[in-house]
Amino acid sequence: QVQLVESGGGLVQPGGSLRLSCAASGGLFSGYTMGWYRLTPGKERELVAAITPSGTTNYADSVKGRFTISRDNAKNTVYLQMNSLKPEDTAVYRCSAPGRAWGQGTQVTVSS
Repeated sequence: QVQLVESGGGLVQPGGSLRLSCAASGGLFSGYTMGWYRLTPGKERELVAAITPSGTTNYADSVKGRFTISRDNAKNTVYLQMNSLKPEDTAVYRCSAPGRAWGQGTQVTVSS
């Protein structure tokens, strides 16, 4: 059974950067597509970025050019580098191995 644990959230000023990490255990991480989602009260869950086992990535239009998803299969970890953060990026960010597992989420707050 796959388990996912996120870290790296926090409070950052607009224009700042954060890097989220999601460590996986208990499964064949290198064979999974991994995704980062975000949840904001009153809005639908949004897929922010995803990365396939071969490294193909896709992004929500709202984060293209600012966020970068990557993976390190040797460390069973997927990352989300977030630059030029905006207040509207404030959300709980959760990683997922779709159909297999969800992390508990990490809060990202962008505010001055």
